[in-house]
Amino acid sequence: MKELLTTATFAQHVAAGTPLIAINTGNEQRTIQLIQTAATRNLKGMEPPKIWSCTSGFDGIDNTTDPADALSWALNQTGHAIFVFVDMHWYWDNNPKIQRLMINFSQQRSNARKSLVFLALDPAIPEPLQSHFVQLDHPLPNAAELSSYLTTHREQDPYIDQLLQQDDALRKMVLAAQGLDLIRLERALRMARLTKGNDVAEVIGALHLDKKRALEQTGILEFIDNDLQPDHVGGMENLKHWMARREKAFGVDELSSGENLPSGVLLMGISGCGKSLFVKAIAARWSLPLLRLDMSTVYEGTYGTPERSLHRACQLAEAISPCVLWIDEIESGISEQGFKSGGGSSSRVLGYFLTWMQEKKSPVFVAATANAIEMLPAEVLRKGRFDEIFYIALPGLNERKEIFTIHLDRQGQDSSAYDTTTLAHSSKGFSGAEIEQAVASARFEAQAAQRVMTEKDIMEAIGQTVPISVTMAEQIKKIEAWAFKRAVPASEHSER
Repeated sequence: MKELLTTATFAQHVAAGTPLIAINTGNEQRTIQLIQTAATRNLKGMEPPKIWSCTSGFDGIDNTTDPADALSWALNQTGHAIFVFVDMHWYWDNNPKIQRLMINFSQQRSNARKSLVFLALDPAIPEPLQSHFVQLDHPLPNAAELSSYLTTHREQDPYIDQLLQQDDALRKMVLAAQGLDLIRLERALRMARLTKGNDVAEVIGALHLDKKRALEQTGILEFIDNDLQPDHVGGMENLKHWMARREKAFGVDELSSGENLPSGVLLMGISGCGKSLFVKAIAARWSLPLLRLDMSTVYEGTYGTPERSLHRACQLAEAISPCVLWIDEIESGISEQGFKSGGGSSSRVLGYFLTWMQEKKSPVFVAATANAIEMLPAEVLRKGRFDEIFYIALPGLNERKEIFTIHLDRQGQDSSAYDTTTLAHSSKGFSGAEIEQAVASARFEAQAAQRVMTEKDIMEAIGQTVPISVTMAEQIKKIEAWAFKRAVPASEHSER
């Protein structure tokens, strides 16, 4: 994992004579301000950084707009200096002259402390240059930086001051703003001033909406609107109990200490048994944002290499934390077969994911689901990656009764008017999704006949369904055999 950029780490690299530094940042101005602070406070005798762009060159230096000319000029300077390039990543690919100038700078012997610093969002350093670079991450603002920003601006802005005077407003606004860049936060507050007035709850809603839009623009993570509660999921008593015992870990005091936070849970089982539903229930119960990572998006290449896409997704999740990161069908992106056939790319994705799971300090709870868990490499399944692995089987008799009750109520029916015991016996081998569909189909039939839905309608829908326990009998046996003594059953009872 890349080293984080701070004034201290940056100053240490410059003082040590690190010649080439690449900084991953989405906000050039914020990063430049940090570099300027480090140069002024942490590096004695250092001149203010010289900033280069492709439109202006170095400010006050003639004939430096061309990137090669700018590098040549920096190479020939003799004093202590920091040269910051904000656009060089557009020019260094397949450009032997620029790459040679950088290598020459890296190999230059001098008593002066000189560093070339390159800013970009996920900079893709050309392979011939990679060994010459130190790479640093300047992540999105953390809670302390957001709090400082709002506190500072309340002195200059009466609108922000009015918002922060409301009960617990600073903490709520900081939580809502996590995952937003300062530029985007400022823009969102300006828009809220025009459209939301002084109600802090309305402003927080606007910040959540802007955060959702920001995530959608990245294309890597999806912000899931979610109000599902554990009571909306039938059965799974063991899993619900496990979740309830860990809820306090995401309280304010525990989050501020950053210690002993749950890492994640892996839910395995066949499709339609409620894995995804329960992930939503976890996030809703703990009042945390739910972010969905589609592993196929990581590999499709739209947002860079797979490892860069995964790194960006994890970085965004950490910035938005505390949150639940939902990795749906994790085996589609991290599998034993893919690891063997995908070569270096799959290996690096797996390596990064395992390292991140082991070392992450931010309160990101990873909730992964898997239909074919036997495809996952053993490294993913060992203790220390996920706190627990649960197997979600087909629902037992009592669970099917509970699921019928839930879906009848959701369809606007009086569930007490139906014999859910008979319905549960008749739906042996059905998944939760199949029970939901049977109730929905029965209601459609009743609506078409312009009458009230009856128990007979549901029984007919059940009779017309070939359950997954029949169509996928062999696969279910295989999954159950793997789960035996390897995973904790999500339910107390396994009777069909």
